[in-house]
Amino acid sequence: MKFRPLSELEKKIDPGIITKARKLYEQESLNLKLKAIREKYGVKQDDMATFTQTAVSKLENRKDIRISTLIDYLNSLDMGLEIIALPRGKNIEKEILLKI
Repeated sequence: MKFRPLSELEKKIDPGIITKARKLYEQESLNLKLKAIREKYGVKQDDMATFTQTAVSKLENRKDIRISTLIDYLNSLDMGLEIIALPRGKNIEKEILLKI
């Protein structure tokens, strides 16, 4: 059996704290990914067609984002969006919920 220090530590921490930490990680991870995608394609904040530079900066640092805003952001990068539902803890095929 493998020793998993993080799993052992999680057993000792309040589940509410773990849930909050995971949610914060997911939010921050989205922010980093948006900026990284934009930079990967060499697009400056000023070059985003649908947004001002200030709006792009705020959007990339927002803790929550509407799907419609995300679609507009990605459209400005000439990209689409695919939302996938993944069953937790089951070996079942993923479901595509939205593809734009």
